[in-house]
Amino acid sequence: MKLLVLKENASNENRIALSLEVIAKYKKVGVEVFVESKAGEKSMISDELLKESGANIVTDISQIISEIDIIISVQRTDFEYSKVKKGAIFIALLNPYFQKDKIELLAKADISAFALELLPRTSRAQSMDVLSSQSNLAGYRAVIDAVYEMQKAVPMMMTAAGTISAAKFLILGAGVAGLQAIATAKRLGAIVSAFDVRAAAKEQVQSLGAKFVEVKSEEKAQGVYAQEMSEEYKKLQEQLLKDVIKNQDVVISTALIPGRKAPTLITEEMVKMMKPGSIIIDTAAINGGNCELTEVEKEVEVNGVRIFGYANFPSRVAADTSKLLAKNIFNFLELLINKEKNSLSINLEDDLVKATLVSDNGIVLFNK
Repeated sequence: MKLLVLKENASNENRIALSLEVIAKYKKVGVEVFVESKAGEKSMISDELLKESGANIVTDISQIISEIDIIISVQRTDFEYSKVKKGAIFIALLNPYFQKDKIELLAKADISAFALELLPRTSRAQSMDVLSSQSNLAGYRAVIDAVYEMQKAVPMMMTAAGTISAAKFLILGAGVAGLQAIATAKRLGAIVSAFDVRAAAKEQVQSLGAKFVEVKSEEKAQGVYAQEMSEEYKKLQEQLLKDVIKNQDVVISTALIPGRKAPTLITEEMVKMMKPGSIIIDTAAINGGNCELTEVEKEVEVNGVRIFGYANFPSRVAADTSKLLAKNIFNFLELLINKEKNSLSINLEDDLVKATLVSDNGIVLFNK
């Protein structure tokens, strides 16, 4: 079996869907690895290192794509569909809820396409969970970006000239990214508060030493993911955040609802209540943003408050996120390999395979 790793072509994408360590794992399961030239440059992996680890470097993928059984990428989908072998498998981050047009194009190519974001949050899927692995480092990077941009020290400092108070951080959303943001800010010495609509988040936030900011309501979101709340709850939430946000030096928002635009948590009025010099890092920018003033890939300044809407936080830590993503992809691909026959096999009775297959045999299977 032959696997091709595509070079990403989005300007804000620095990751590669492969790591040096994983190449040997592919070989053990009977997969020969081909990598488009310079695919790893932005994540500190040269063609020479890939070659030394056992990969074949390809300058012009159009020359070999008709022989390829498996194509993987981080999020690139614009390869030559007409030349792809019928029945080939394609695996990537496809953002299916917001990029249905790409899935329709993949279906026309008559290949089996898998969107790894759709993996269920189960124990069996943990080793393949791309959302968790990438969000973890995204939460870390969001804090580092905020610290770099702010004109204030993070920890409390006692000096002969006086005492500097610790910076105050508010984290909106206590999922994987939010919890890592809390942990990172705490390690740097910040005073950290966090908000989440899910009842289960309170204990997790407090276990990291942060204060849980809670809406006084009987209504609580249940389960792993955040969900849409009632209008009454939203009014209470807005008033609570108004009271809390005006005293913060940094707000990092990470709130997402699967399949929907990111919920608006920070209004223009709230931004104008914040202190000049305050920072908002909106990690949900690519899905609409948690702040209504966020602009994708731009810095917006309002009354001295700066709002950052980078579209791809995992890409800002590409060397490490690539390693984790590569392992996620390999672990998932093992589900599709029949080791006895040394061939690919799509078992739709496997819940992980069925959940992630978005197009197959020319048919779009994802209709949400």
